[in-house]
Amino acid sequence: MRPVSYYEEHCDSKDIRPWVALVILLAIFGFTLAYASNPDAFASPKAMLAKLPSLPSVSLPRIAFLPQSTQKKRANFANRVVIGALAGAVPIPFPELTTDAYWVDPESVGEPYGHKVRGLLTFRGNPTRTYYGEGPVPQKPQIAWRYPRKRMCAMSADRGVSYEWCGTGWTGQPAVFEREGRTWVVFGAYDKGVHFVDADTGKDIMPAFKTGDIIKGSVTIDPDGFPIVYSGSRDGYFRAIAFDGKKPRELWRLSAHAVSPTLWNNDWDGSGLVLDDHLFIGGENSQFHVAKLNRGYDDQGRVTVKPELVFHTPGWDQELLTAIGDQEVSIENSVAVHGNKVFFANSGGLAQAWDLAGLRTGAIPKRAFRFWTGDDTDASVVVDKSGHLYVASEWERRNARAKKIGQIMKLDPNAVGKVSPIKWSLPDQKGAKSGMWATPAIYQDLIVAATHSGRIMGIGKDKADMRWTMELGEKTWQSPVVVDGVLIQGDCSGKLRGYDIKDTRAAPKKVWEIQLPGCIESTPAVWNGRIYVGTRDGYFYALSDLGL
Repeated sequence: MRPVSYYEEHCDSKDIRPWVALVILLAIFGFTLAYASNPDAFASPKAMLAKLPSLPSVSLPRIAFLPQSTQKKRANFANRVVIGALAGAVPIPFPELTTDAYWVDPESVGEPYGHKVRGLLTFRGNPTRTYYGEGPVPQKPQIAWRYPRKRMCAMSADRGVSYEWCGTGWTGQPAVFEREGRTWVVFGAYDKGVHFVDADTGKDIMPAFKTGDIIKGSVTIDPDGFPIVYSGSRDGYFRAIAFDGKKPRELWRLSAHAVSPTLWNNDWDGSGLVLDDHLFIGGENSQFHVAKLNRGYDDQGRVTVKPELVFHTPGWDQELLTAIGDQEVSIENSVAVHGNKVFFANSGGLAQAWDLAGLRTGAIPKRAFRFWTGDDTDASVVVDKSGHLYVASEWERRNARAKKIGQIMKLDPNAVGKVSPIKWSLPDQKGAKSGMWATPAIYQDLIVAATHSGRIMGIGKDKADMRWTMELGEKTWQSPVVVDGVLIQGDCSGKLRGYDIKDTRAAPKKVWEIQLPGCIESTPAVWNGRIYVGTRDGYFYALSDLGL
């Protein structure tokens, strides 16, 4: 079991009656003692306050990513205790508080990535990969603008064969955020550039930052307000790029060859997470990395970083290599963090957790969970409030393990001993190539999963009851997006559709459809009445109702 902090145990408890009773008893007892020793002190409120002893300082535990709702709970709890101490005229003893609290509060599932920067800042929105944007969702979306003037294309080699790549692909979700009175859209593309676009006009805010090869993954905007975008590229580097001037500038780059040992290649498809000045990122070098960023500003007010690589580890082990019979074990998904654990999987199908407790004070992370799905797992691991994992795998190796386990599963990473971590699993094994590249979405009691073959499934979150299925007929690598009860799903024919799924037990009702040129592999971003998405035709689009 994971450790329980004092805050978690007491501040969020649904039954705080013992604490309330204790405060009341202490208040009565303190008042009685104070009155017995000096009844004259209660002649006036001023005299009473003058006799109050000094109160102890209260320091609540530190949590790197704490949702606003939980911040209010903590403040209310502290206020109740202090008021109780005042009423009793005696100090309340505080139990020792944890000094290394959660990196990510479990209560933040489904909420934005902090509150310092308003926006959709990373792939799937937050550290648990469960936030999909802010509505309203357009009711009859039309193309508001197309970017840029000329198609975004470049030549790049895949397994030794070079060909032209255009537009944006898997995962390719743009970041959309508010900065200095303007809405920014930032994304990486197949023209080798990171683009900075005005959401209202579709014009460049500043020139694109060019890397040495195409960009397939989703960028991350610094959640603490530093003007930094974090992005990988197929050129072998993961970068921190500043956007605090007239043009972007590289602050730092991490080479895929900076660590050893490595396997597979030097691409970076994952979207990094920044928590408490630490960057967490997996690479196609098959390693997981943690860097202390040491962010700041120089004398001219320009943002700076001085990163130190504080931890890295292979995402594979010999047991995995023996089981799969090859060395394709790259980490292509975006790591997720929940509580004090980081979760990811690799192309060998190894889903895993690493314990981050103590990392701030120099402790070395230890692997806390290991589960082999049997096949390539490029979709990101999704974590719910209870800490359960939703893992989607591909059907390519077609081995006995993948056939038995299935391609979409719910796992309990805290299962110990002979208890199976599999809460439920379902297959998707039609055709020579099937399974899932898309990351599942959580909506209330529903899991929405999209398959390579174009089948969309609505699965009961707890019991794996198949609520509904839809056959789109085309490849669906785009991860499902659900905002305000509307499921937004694109396919490789270029159709983007909206479905009403507010009733999670009823079949989805299609409420709109728009045809875009080019395959939709990238995951759309929904923000304030607009949908932003790129396609393989070479362009990026903003969609909205007419007049918006």
